[in-house]
Amino acid sequence: MDEQDFTLLQVLGRTRNITHAADELYITQSSVSKRIRQMEKELGLTLLLRSRQGIQFTPAGEIVLNHIKSIGHELETMKQELSLESGVIAGTLRAGVSVNYSMYRLPDELAKYNADYPAVKTRITVLPSQRIYSMLLANKIDVGILRGEYAEWRGEKVLLGREHICAITNRRDAGVDLSGLPQITRPADDDMERMLSQWMREQHISASRNRIQVNSTATCVTMVERGLGWGIVPEMCLQNFDGIARPLYFDNGEPLTRATWLMYQKQALELPQVRVFLDLVRKSNAARNSAAHKDLVHHEPKEQNEPAERKVP
Repeated sequence: MDEQDFTLLQVLGRTRNITHAADELYITQSSVSKRIRQMEKELGLTLLLRSRQGIQFTPAGEIVLNHIKSIGHELETMKQELSLESGVIAGTLRAGVSVNYSMYRLPDELAKYNADYPAVKTRITVLPSQRIYSMLLANKIDVGILRGEYAEWRGEKVLLGREHICAITNRRDAGVDLSGLPQITRPADDDMERMLSQWMREQHISASRNRIQVNSTATCVTMVERGLGWGIVPEMCLQNFDGIARPLYFDNGEPLTRATWLMYQKQALELPQVRVFLDLVRKSNAARNSAAHKDLVHHEPKEQNEPAERKVP
């Protein structure tokens, strides 16, 4: 057994599913099964039982899994100490990142991080923010980049920025009342759903009878560009959008915005690979916010059905 086998067993212990474990480790299901058979042959014991519902560890498998967790922790500690001794930052970065951030911001940041710290193994989990938050609470990741508000969080958090939420339409539909167009909707958390419902009530926009529901912001933006209707998306997603984007304001003049947070437990700062990642993300967003401030075309709040194109950074 080697370190890859240790990792495989830990992922199987968490997912309890061979397919999910194979996807997470970027290997085939047959490779997973083969490695399990090799471990069982080496130990002379059955480690896993398979069923349609997933996998179950045998009593012997549970013993192996518990020891593997301890071994993995000791290996990681050894690598940290050796990296500090050699002056090279190594180890594993466990980060959870919200879906939109991972698509529109993370690739550039991760490219720089990997170039600057090639000895670090990066494990990025991309999920909706609420699930990333749950992983933080369970200590399954070292750092999270989440969107929304988390007043109950007792760890460390850094505000990376607040961006406008925008109504978007095809250029051909710029002068059309939104109530007369199909709405292309996408999933949102409870807080965002509440704010969007309030905004629509204030603007007297009724729910579209022929709305189109999608589970991807990128899909929503593309459908709007093709003239299939209108949508509501974060400013972050509009860098290459070819249409009309209008920031949303409530009747009292308050903009409808979305916060992005960098969140972690204080003890995570003991890991050098985490410290440099936090520093890189903070600096990247500070530079981006500064550039956006310079490029932003300011508009006073307008009637929401009046088209007002803005430059979206």
